[in-house]
Amino acid sequence: MRIKKGDTVEVISGKDKGKRGEILKVDPKKDRVIVEGVNIVHRHVSPTQDMPQGGIIENEAPIHASNVQLVCPRCDEKTRVGAERLDDGTKVRTCKKCDEVVDK
Repeated sequence: MRIKKGDTVEVISGKDKGKRGEILKVDPKKDRVIVEGVNIVHRHVSPTQDMPQGGIIENEAPIHASNVQLVCPRCDEKTRVGAERLDDGTKVRTCKKCDEVVDK
């Protein structure tokens, strides 16, 4: 996967197409990510000691990693991700549109 926790991404397909958010969690085995404010689902919860009134809770559900695209911090556009090796041998992610390094 070429996206990491903390990246800003834009949803490119589905009911939340066009929304942007930060990645909260990445599951590389299932190719799924949880994006802040995207794919909100409602869960009905019975009253418990921790939550005495119960009610309906809204949570972000995971979406497939192929449905999101990285937003470049430099050019602020959604872009594909490339990989390069720097002179010191470290591998970094790069923006395909502006050829800038995405990693901090």
